[in-house]
Amino acid sequence: MKKVRFFPILLYVLVLILLFSWLLGMFDDTSVRISYSEVITQFESENVSSFEVKGSRLTLQLHEPMSGSWEVVHSLADPEGFHEEIRPLLEKQTKSGIISGYNFIAGKGWSAYDFVFPIILAGLVLILIWAFLAGRANNNHPMNNFGKANVISGQPGKKVTFQDVAGMEEEKRELYEVVDFLRNPAKYTAVGAKIPHGILLSGPPGTGKTLLARAVAGEAGVQFLSISASDFMELYVGVGASRVRDVFAQARKIAPAIIFIDEIDAIGRRRGSGMGGGHDEREQTLNQLLVEMDGFSKSEGVIVLAATNRRDILDPALLRPGRFDRHIYVGVPDSAEREAILKVHAKNKHIDDSVKLKTVALATAGFTGADLSNLLNEAAILAARDNRPAMNMNDINEAMMKVLAGPEKRNRVRLQKDLKLTAIHEAGHAVAMYNLPTHDPVRQISIIPRGWALGMTWSQPEEESAHLTRNEMYEMIVGLLGGRVAEELFLDDISTGASNDIDRASKLARDMVGRYGMSKTLGTISYTSGEELFIGRDFERTKSYSEKIAGTMDDEVKALIEKAYNHCAEILKNNQQKLQQVVDFLMEHEVMSGTQFRQCMEGKEITEDTGSLFDGFDAE
Repeated sequence: MKKVRFFPILLYVLVLILLFSWLLGMFDDTSVRISYSEVITQFESENVSSFEVKGSRLTLQLHEPMSGSWEVVHSLADPEGFHEEIRPLLEKQTKSGIISGYNFIAGKGWSAYDFVFPIILAGLVLILIWAFLAGRANNNHPMNNFGKANVISGQPGKKVTFQDVAGMEEEKRELYEVVDFLRNPAKYTAVGAKIPHGILLSGPPGTGKTLLARAVAGEAGVQFLSISASDFMELYVGVGASRVRDVFAQARKIAPAIIFIDEIDAIGRRRGSGMGGGHDEREQTLNQLLVEMDGFSKSEGVIVLAATNRRDILDPALLRPGRFDRHIYVGVPDSAEREAILKVHAKNKHIDDSVKLKTVALATAGFTGADLSNLLNEAAILAARDNRPAMNMNDINEAMMKVLAGPEKRNRVRLQKDLKLTAIHEAGHAVAMYNLPTHDPVRQISIIPRGWALGMTWSQPEEESAHLTRNEMYEMIVGLLGGRVAEELFLDDISTGASNDIDRASKLARDMVGRYGMSKTLGTISYTSGEELFIGRDFERTKSYSEKIAGTMDDEVKALIEKAYNHCAEILKNNQQKLQQVVDFLMEHEVMSGTQFRQCMEGKEITEDTGSLFDGFDAE
């Protein structure tokens, strides 16, 4: 809510009161008026102490009051004649001291100008006050700020440096050159080096691109101007370009400075991909940004840092050297970086001695910095909910399941047949995964509803890998089909519960055939490229292959799914007894840990277990 400033308003009210008081004082004459004969009588009776003739107005000061007033007035018809008539009395009474003083001021008396001038003056004062107030209102009107950019200057809160950014050592090393350039420009200009115009930070959401940009500004000790790309966009054409000019104008005034544009794909989308032609608001804004970064406009001492999750849709003119000279990919952290990130986010939290952050880091493959922060925050909330002073490993385990699949819904009414179907479905997944050599180990099986799922089978890798082989992707399809195959084999029926599994398996199969060139029939060719139509890159594509190839692709995908289905059915038939043991355990306990599952599959006695997702990760 905007704060109201009362002092100017009170000042204006006071000026108006004084002005009206002055006008009322001029026109409100409270003196007693007397006739000409009474004037002469006052002189003859020696009751006049002093008098003044101003134009045609006669004012008498009396020794004794008349009608309760010490002052009386009269309007003279002939001031000169009055002066001649009282001259003898005036000379006599002046000498004797009865009249102490008098004053004759020649003039024509009150004129129309004397009355009109105060009115005109008052009107001018009122007009000036109104114009001033109207001007202030117009300056604050949103229409007048359309061309101004909503820039956040400086760093809100604590100053961020590279020490506050865990992991990302290679990315920080690349950006440190920019920091050193801003600190010691002479060192680089001496050898003819130029400061980069722009640096593009790209990568998945939540990997710390904005934090990294703030750290660059904090390390360099320069001004930091932050704005979201969506703030440039407006209903009216030309406003975005005006705001781009305003941002760079502000940066030049305080140079050296860093301009950070978050989600630059909002204005940097490839031109010509939409239906708006070359004159829509987004393209005008992009054109102005291109000119500001590298054109006739010079931006010495100004570096543009931009972040995006979708570098592939940006305009090529924006990505070329001279604009964004350096591209830095900020990817998902590895286990060592995740451990460092967890330590940063754990500084202000109370953690039990049982918590091993290295174990958490090993078990959270694929988590970004934002995911890890959210994980610890959810664990802290769970600890506070149970009135415990510090979070423990169980809190982090429950928080991880909550983040991945949603909170538990134990109170949901479930039919016995639904519980059995879910148990068979999840057991089918787990048994199939266990018998696939390259598949990730099973960490937990649950038939407790979470989020949209009635049950879950968690599998996580022991070691991270940057690639997937053809056999690994094939075995992932086999594992995904385990639920549907188990339903068909052990219930002689199928359900809708496998819809998501089938979608994921089908996408993997199509990627293997059409994207990654893993089909022996079609060869090492990618069939996913094509000319994009309309807005964006994912709206629709033209096919770069014939209908014959499309039919062959469909046949290949179908054959791959059928092969995986038959493979999964063979595994489950060979492990029917163990699958039934897993189902019985789930029906009784609802949750089965990874250790308990392995004991069952190995024919050992099933022991009590906490059912933690971190089971099997050795942090030593």
